[in-house]
Amino acid sequence: MLDMPQALRRIKENISQVIVGKEDVIDLMLISLLCEGHILIEDIPGVGKTSLASALSRSIGCTFRRIQFTPDVLPSDVVGYSMVNMRSGELEYHPGAVMAQIVLADEINRTSPKTQSALLEAMEERQVTVDGQTYPMDRPFMVMATQNPVEYIGTYPLPEAQMDRFLMRLRLGYPSMVQEVEILRRFAEGDPRKDLRPVLQANDIAAMQEATQQVYCDPLMLEYIVAITGKSRTHEDLQLGISPRGTLSLMRASQGAAILSGRDYIIPDDVQKVAVSVLAHRMILKPEARLKEMTTERLVKSFLNLVKVPVFQ
Repeated sequence: MLDMPQALRRIKENISQVIVGKEDVIDLMLISLLCEGHILIEDIPGVGKTSLASALSRSIGCTFRRIQFTPDVLPSDVVGYSMVNMRSGELEYHPGAVMAQIVLADEINRTSPKTQSALLEAMEERQVTVDGQTYPMDRPFMVMATQNPVEYIGTYPLPEAQMDRFLMRLRLGYPSMVQEVEILRRFAEGDPRKDLRPVLQANDIAAMQEATQQVYCDPLMLEYIVAITGKSRTHEDLQLGISPRGTLSLMRASQGAAILSGRDYIIPDDVQKVAVSVLAHRMILKPEARLKEMTTERLVKSFLNLVKVPVFQ
């Protein structure tokens, strides 16, 4: 039987050979993987977003593809296309870049809304439909999308429906001086990503994902989760609150956090660990709230402070 906490530690140690000092981000990424969720990494260029996705795929023996989104990328580049085979006369499917297990959608906000929406079916249904034919994705399947939060010229902001498909929004941030020196030391003699070897296989990850869905959530914890997201629906600073899909995502992510901690039941600490990453990108502030320099991250933290933590007898 697979020792899940030990297996997750091995993945984390493997990724840490390439990514220095971002243990919290790696934890959240692994939680998303356990929950079959997708990640939006919103950060400046050059902080390790591609390296993070590549290190994950190499650590779990999954296929990996990177899509560099630009305004001229077409939906068929993403999901694939059908073409007539001149010999047989039959229509043949040519897979697109999304037909991999770990997909890095780099600078997703640089492509058109039509191309962005081509990802929606793959992210939600784990399948693509081309010319009326449906093609299932291999599992595990995860999209790790990136976007630059600073540059807005030539970009197409993701609509709320697509933002809601991402389980978490993460930020890597700049490394500390000590961490950056360590990065230089590791890369001085080559790229450490080339030395990474799988510590688990794809079928191991699929088994862990099934186990994550069985994590017990006490009725009091369910009420706690609903109370947190419910605060967003009546808050004066918010134009759009958390949808039921967001509430379900918070529960799923809490189940993943429990597995990461070696438990088969959820506690309040699990919810608090993932709440900001799961909820902040699903809310829209009113214009007057932005003028007050309010952020959705601060609002989620305030909800956690306002909602009473359940006490178990």
